[in-house]
Order: sequence, then C-alpha cells, then structure tokens
Amino acid sequence: MSRLAKSYYDCKNSRARIQIHQGGTRSGKTYSILTALIELCWRNENAGAVITIARKTFPALRGTAMRDFFEIVEREGLYDVNLHNKSEATYQLFGNVVEFISVDQPQKVRGRKRDILFVNEANELSIEDWRQLLLRTTKTAIADFNPSDEFHWLYDVIERDDCDFFQTTYKDNPFLDAITVQEIERLRDADENFWRVYGLGERGTSQATIFTHWKETDQTRGKLLAYGLDFGYTNDPTAIVAVYQDGETFIVDEVCYASRMSNRDIANHLQRNVEGKALIVADSAEPKSIDEIHGYGLNVHPARKGADSVRAGIQFLHAHPLLVTSRSTNLIKELRNYKWKEDKNGKQLNEPVDTFNHAIDALRYAVMFNQSNPNFGRYAIA
Repeated sequence: MSRLAKSYYDCKNSRARIQIHQGGTRSGKTYSILTALIELCWRNENAGAVITIARKTFPALRGTAMRDFFEIVEREGLYDVNLHNKSEATYQLFGNVVEFISVDQPQKVRGRKRDILFVNEANELSIEDWRQLLLRTTKTAIADFNPSDEFHWLYDVIERDDCDFFQTTYKDNPFLDAITVQEIERLRDADENFWRVYGLGERGTSQATIFTHWKETDQTRGKLLAYGLDFGYTNDPTAIVAVYQDGETFIVDEVCYASRMSNRDIANHLQRNVEGKALIVADSAEPKSIDEIHGYGLNVHPARKGADSVRAGIQFLHAHPLLVTSRSTNLIKELRNYKWKEDKNGKQLNEPVDTFNHAIDALRYAVMFNQSNPNFGRYAIA
C-alpha cells in the first residue's frame, strides 16, 4: 500500500495513552484507524490482546465501523467464518480478539476490560460513558468524531497531557473521487456551519444551544436585582448568582458553585457575600431548606417553578441583553452547554436538556421573581 489517509499514520505512530481524531466528512479517519488496528494485530500475533470497537448504539456501529472492519479484513484475505462469532460480535484476528459493543448496553460497558479501545463517533457518548470505558482500558484509548458541537467534553480530554490530538479533512484522504470532493466543497457556499464542521473539520456552532447572545464583562454595574439560589448536594452543585440590572441589560456574577454544602454552609456563604437585606430567590422544591436559611436572618423566598416557567424564563432572558462576569467560570460553561432536547431524528424540541443548568436556574429564579410577583414590595424579612 503506497499511500494511505493521514489518520492511518497518526494512529500508527502515536504513543499516547489517548488519541483524539477530529475530522470532517470523508477524511478517512475511521477506515484508517481500523486499518492501523488490524495491522497492530498482525504485528502482535498471538498476543491475546482484546480490542474493543464501540459506538453509542449497535445498529449505528454495525452500519459504520463494524462494516468497514470486515470490508478491510475480507479485502486483505483475512476473513475466516470460523473465527467470526456473530452472536457475541467478536472476531479472532492473529490470535487477538476484536469485539464490537454498543455503549447503550451498560453491562458490557461496565463489565469488560480491554487492552485497546476505539470509540467511533465519540461525541454521541456522555462523559460518564467515556469514563467507564476508559477505566477498563489498560493501554490505548482512541476516539474519532465530527466536531459538530461547539462545546463538548471531548475538548476537555484533548487538553490532557497524555492525549495526542489530530485534525483531518477530506483533503487528507487520497482515495476520494472528484465527484465526492465537489459535493463536499459545495458546502462552502450552501451552509457556513456545515462547511466549517464537515469541510474544514473545525468546531461548529450547535444549533441547539439555548443562549448565544450573552457576552463577558469585567465588572458588574447597575442596581442589584436579586440573588438566585439553586440547591444541590452530592452530585449537583449548589449555585448562587448575583443579578444586577442596568436598563434592559442583566449583569450576572457567580457567587458560589460547590457540592456537599449543608444549609448552614449556604447560610454562612450568603451572610458573607450578600449585600445587606437583599432579596434571595431560591429553588421552591426545597421548602425546608428555605425555611432553615430564612431562620438565619436571610431574606430568602421561593421561586416560581414548573416547565412553563422554565420556558418563560428562557424567553424572558432572550429578550434582554445579558452580560456575565469573566470570573463566573461555571456559569459560562453552563451557558455554552445548555441545549434544547432533540428527538431521534435530530428535530429540536421546545424543552431544554436537564443538565448544565444549575447556575442558569439560579439566574432564572432571580430575574423572573419580579415578573411573577409584581407587587412584592421592598422585600423586608417577614
């Protein structure tokens, strides 16, 4: 083989614990990685290594990476039906085991160990899916994906010091015919975001991201409107934000974002950071917590809740300029990752995904309180 796509050499030559292959459409990354893994089995004959090839669902895996794997094996004259266990989705290759699993089967993800992992279209997985797979991988973990999301946990993995990052485009695949190249290049004039992702292999802008109109600022200004408080404990953080208003503009400053805080801890934090007897609007799902914090002399009141209020709050915030202080790092991360739900066909639904929303919920409680309580008055402690 005199020439191969760039991803083959990237994968073969890397010695990193983790490889991340980001690429546009038809860059050859999946096919090339599979070729490198097949060659690895040949170079390490009878090593008894286990190579896991995974994707989110098995139908998707069967139609992509699994199909490509067996195409390569058959093309190279390496296929033997006696080595193929179709019921277990495994293949014995040069005395090594190649297995195919879907991540939506938890017993397979959490119960197996392997030497090498290859996750195809890794952006379909959750960070917990990835962690569970990585914990059971003793040597190398490889992932490929199209960068259709502007913000994703994969970009955090890329920053690890044990990770090699590779980026490819259709121009790195020498096997593409002229007609395919022309079709890809039509995206340049048809859709800017599609061209960025699928043509250039660069991060796209998610169309499902809910808040895109916010900007960073170095300082707060205007009149303090209220503090928003969203309760958490073990898995979810307690989030507190201060919201100021300057004309039509809301300015938000992150005050607290921490896990395992008791009500006493929250009260202490509020007493140190809240200005005077300022209004604190808290998650109404925690009436006992609100009563306890109120008992420490804080002007805390329950927020309006419900699915309708979530959508109303999002619409209200969309109608106002929004500034976020640069030090509000967790709120900024949430704003970048808070998205609308999508159905199985990718159609956007009018309901947000219930994640990356703790500080955002606190913000919503604060700005919507006056809207739902127009006659609340001066907020003196009752």
